Amino acid sequence: MSKQFDALGQEHMEFIWQQPMFFVATAAAEGRVNLSPKGLDSLRVLDANTVAWLNVTGSGNETAAHLLENPRMTLMFCAFEGKPLILRLYGQAQVVHPHDRAWSEWAARFEQLPGARQIFILKVDLVQTSCGMAVPLLSYQGQRTQLTQWAEKQGEAGMRRYWQDKNQRSLDGKPTGIFGPDLFDTV
Repeated sequence: MSKQFDALGQEHMEFIWQQPMFFVATAAAEGRVNLSPKGLDSLRVLDANTVAWLNVTGSGNETAAHLLENPRMTLMFCAFEGKPLILRLYGQAQVVHPHDRAWSEWAARFEQLPGARQIFILKVDLVQTSCGMAVPLLSYQGQRTQLTQWAEKQGEAGMRRYWQDKNQRSLDGKPTGIFGPDLFDTV
C-alpha cells in the first residue's frame, strides 16, 4: 500500500543514505521520456524538501535538456536488500553547470568526481513510498570504477571535446546547455 508525504522524514532519509543507486526520470514537453540509473557518491539530501545530485559525464545528456523545457523530475530508490520498499521523490528541478556562477557553491557539497558536468537540485513536493515486494533481492558488490577511470584518462580538454561531440543535444535534438545558453554547437 502506498503512502504519501509532503516532505522527507528521517526514516526516508536513512533509507536513501543506504542505497547504492537511484533512478532519475524526466521528460521534455515533447519527445522521449528519460530514465537513468545513477550511482557513485553523487547524491545529497540537503533538507526535508531538497535533494541534489552530481551528474557525471555519460553517453547522453537527456536530463539537462529536458529541464530546460520542463522542470519536473522524479527520483526513485529501491530496496534490493532487506525489507522491501520503493521510495519516489517528485518535484521541480533546476540544473547548475560548471559555467554557472553557482557551480562552486554547489560543487563544494560533493566529493569531486572526474567528468562532473552538472548538479541537479530537486525541490521535493511529494514523497511516495510503496511496498516494493516485486523488486528482486540483489547483493551489492561495489561501485564500478570504469567511468571514473575513463573520465580521468580524458582530462579536462578531452572531456570538453566529448561534451561537444556527445552531450550538447538530446536524443530529440534539444539543447542541453552544457556550454551555456549562447554556445550550443559553437565550441
